[in-house]
Amino acid sequence: MEELNSRYKVLFVCLGNICRSPAAQGIFEHIVRENGMSDRIEADSAGTYGGHRGELPDRRMRNAAMYRGYGLTHRSRPVSGLDFLDFDLIVAMDDQNYEDLMHLAPSVEATHKIVRMASYLKARQMPYVPDPYYMGVEGFSLVLDLLEDGCQNLFDIIMNAKFQA
Repeated sequence: MEELNSRYKVLFVCLGNICRSPAAQGIFEHIVRENGMSDRIEADSAGTYGGHRGELPDRRMRNAAMYRGYGLTHRSRPVSGLDFLDFDLIVAMDDQNYEDLMHLAPSVEATHKIVRMASYLKARQMPYVPDPYYMGVEGFSLVLDLLEDGCQNLFDIIMNAKFQA
């Protein structure tokens, strides 16, 4: 059992931090809240590209997420070196995000925190979570389907590994 005051922290990362990673953060936070673990597990999101700094998630992603009951209010920010110290797990949405994070990691130890979101997908096997930016409505729906599956599986793994007696 983890010590009482410890919090397990997850950072979701995509390119611009306006579609996939804030959606993953919102879905994951919803799962954490629904399971009464908000005091033990927290999430954030960031991008490997900082050009959208301060922006809300893409309107189309916010609308698609709201339709499913997720309110996305995160403001985009770039990944920082401190993230590798602050977070227990850093979840990359695709291979390019993964490679970028590996290059940004300040140490070999920090690279061990980086994982691919695709490794948590069970319902639909895909090698990565695609960027819906140019995919239309179906793309946003697909990404939400993938993230709901992956975030639930990630939550279950964290619960089993970190918070079981």
